Amino acid sequence: MTAHRWRIRVYYEDTDLAGLVYYANYLRFIERARSEMVREAGIDQAALREAGQVFAVTRVVADYLQPARYDDELIVTTTVQRMTPARLILSQEVSRGETALFKADVSLAFLDMTGRPRRMPQDLCSRLQRIAVA
Repeated sequence: MTAHRWRIRVYYEDTDLAGLVYYANYLRFIERARSEMVREAGIDQAALREAGQVFAVTRVVADYLQPARYDDELIVTTTVQRMTPARLILSQEVSRGETALFKADVSLAFLDMTGRPRRMPQDLCSRLQRIAVA
């Protein structure tokens, strides 16, 4: 299985008063990892947007397993579970070492600027398949 991995450090601003990562910040972490995965695949999201095409999250199913803490070094692993001409289904996991802290299944639609689904260009599909396909 090929997967994209991205490292992140937990900063004070990511935590609550108890020093634990605030629950909504896991969504930020996985968003950043998806952006880095797409960038590393050679896809320019700004150019896509200028061409009137965007990825939009349509569904997230998340499980919070254990807390991350201030100054932890985390790994966000992203794997493409399924790809259709207009949709990506991703599995994302945030871990500290071998310990899984957060897991999410994320659905993304490929849309035009009016919000209508569009087929992804073949080159875009090929780039995504090369970097993170299960």
